[in-house]
Amino acid sequence: MESINALKWRYAAKKFDPEKILSSEKIEILKRAFNLTATSYGLQPLKLLVVRNKPLQQRLMAASYNQKQVGTASHVLVICIEKNVGKEFIENYFKTVRDTRQTPDEILHPFRESLIGDFEQKPVDEVKVWATHQAYLVLGTLLTVCAVEEIDSCPMEGFNPEEYGKILDLGNHNLEAVLALPVGYRASDDFFAELKKVRRPLDETIIEY
Repeated sequence: MESINALKWRYAAKKFDPEKILSSEKIEILKRAFNLTATSYGLQPLKLLVVRNKPLQQRLMAASYNQKQVGTASHVLVICIEKNVGKEFIENYFKTVRDTRQTPDEILHPFRESLIGDFEQKPVDEVKVWATHQAYLVLGTLLTVCAVEEIDSCPMEGFNPEEYGKILDLGNHNLEAVLALPVGYRASDDFFAELKKVRRPLDETIIEY
């Protein structure tokens, strides 16, 4: 029940205490959680940007429709998708598999070639949608880990991706921002922290066979 209690504790923080900063150990946990998240085929078509520069956070806040969480959080995590998921990207993944597991190439070759062929046939927009789905998997992991570690967070889709791209120079990294997650510690006067959690009853959301 420890994980359930942690999920009951969490909420989408609307106001952070700007004086409370996450330790480097807490940030390291979040980075590792990001990297350990399951993704389709294990390809990890994502990068996590960890923003702690306050002037940069203010610029991101302006590009987030002035949502104060972005400017007052200890850090802002920006989940980005890779824009070039093709043959080279997939070959690099399989090289990592081979080096890590010492798997013979004759075993990896059929799956690698099949995956490359599949992705080369997909339209760019379809690959983007697929990669974005992986970003949401990561977001779920980060929200859960934040709850367990008693780190407050606020998942966000509401920002201007083009402006984020300009501010963070994402074009030069072949990345596109799809989700943001301000993290830190809730302000003592955040009204939303005391509200009861509203969820549909289990018998309305679960079907058992």
